Amino acid sequence: MSAIPASLKSPPPARISDVPTPDGRFGRYGGRYVPETLMAALDQLSGVYAAAYDDEKFWDQLDDLLKTFVGRPTPLYRATRLTQAARERSPTGQAATIWLKREDLAHTGAHKINNTMGQGLLAIRMGKSRIIAETGAGQHGVASATAAAHLGLSCDVYMGSEDARRQRLNVVRMKMLGARVIEVEAGSRTLKDATNEAMRDWMGSVEGTHYIIGSVVGPHPFPMMVRDFQSVIGRETKAQCLRLLSRLPDAIVACVGGGSNAAGMFYPFVEDAAVALVGVEAGGRASAPGEHAASISMGEPGILHGSLSYVLQDGEGQTAPVHSCSAGLDYPGVGPEHAYWHERRRVRYTSVTDAEALQAFTLLARREGIIPALETAHAISESVRVAASMNDKQHVVVCCSGRGDKDVEEASRLLNSQA
Repeated sequence: MSAIPASLKSPPPARISDVPTPDGRFGRYGGRYVPETLMAALDQLSGVYAAAYDDEKFWDQLDDLLKTFVGRPTPLYRATRLTQAARERSPTGQAATIWLKREDLAHTGAHKINNTMGQGLLAIRMGKSRIIAETGAGQHGVASATAAAHLGLSCDVYMGSEDARRQRLNVVRMKMLGARVIEVEAGSRTLKDATNEAMRDWMGSVEGTHYIIGSVVGPHPFPMMVRDFQSVIGRETKAQCLRLLSRLPDAIVACVGGGSNAAGMFYPFVEDAAVALVGVEAGGRASAPGEHAASISMGEPGILHGSLSYVLQDGEGQTAPVHSCSAGLDYPGVGPEHAYWHERRRVRYTSVTDAEALQAFTLLARREGIIPALETAHAISESVRVAASMNDKQHVVVCCSGRGDKDVEEASRLLNSQA
């Protein structure tokens, strides 16, 4: 990690969506900061993705998989009783209608499968028979193992041992799907450390291995590529809103760790100025260093895992420890396009504490019969707050990025500790 070179402070493009540049820049963010041993693999991936992007057969194949295997399109669901909860908290007694984009109903239980199926197809195009992945909450690991099983690839998943403890169900699922789960004992034993180990593996195995990065982080072309694969969420949402509401929503809310579900939800709307976009980071236990994972709200620009973006750092510029009750948000950085949207003031980024997320976890379960992932619970909490500040003719869509089966034991433990 290092300071931003002055040469990178270039003027942003006029249209917010016209990024990245050919060298992977989102304004001054993004780029490639990796060892020379990975440059050839990244060049190969960029070339293969560029060819696939212009190939209708590739998108037809992926679209067929997303429809017949993943179960797309996912529903846009009117959350009537959650909306009532927002009204109860509103000083006026009014609130916007809350809608849930049900990514929790996609195969494997989260949005992550949209990206792993796309990257799995790219691995086959490159002639690579092995994929590796990093995972925090385990959903990307399960999605990678699922894609590998379906496409006939071998799969190794790196996971911090603390995350493996918190997400034991997903560890079992990955193994049942044929993946090898490699638990990482270094550092905080969470997502950052799993990513470090996956990067080291890739440096020594690039010839036959493709690294499926699970979020909009990492060196170019990963932030762009993962965003593109996840943009199916926002495209579907836009079409569903036009059909159900005859207009676009007034606000969209999504949780942000590395930021893939939010990037996929926001990107198709970034030029729609009337639609407010709200990204929700992990506020953890407190605002003190090491007690949260709010990279944009409390971080500074720096380099992490091959990309320039906002990073939580200590006084010496080293990556700071982080905390969240949610393993998927427990990461000290954020995707470079989110940093760019923050700088352009297109997306408002805020944070939700562990306690607030746990309250929202219980609220959605008891009001709607939907148990959300703890990551999603952060967005649910903020969506209630946003809706309560609006009137009953307005509409808020929240990305329900994952289901909470994986979190019930940890959430129960945390809720009992609060009692």
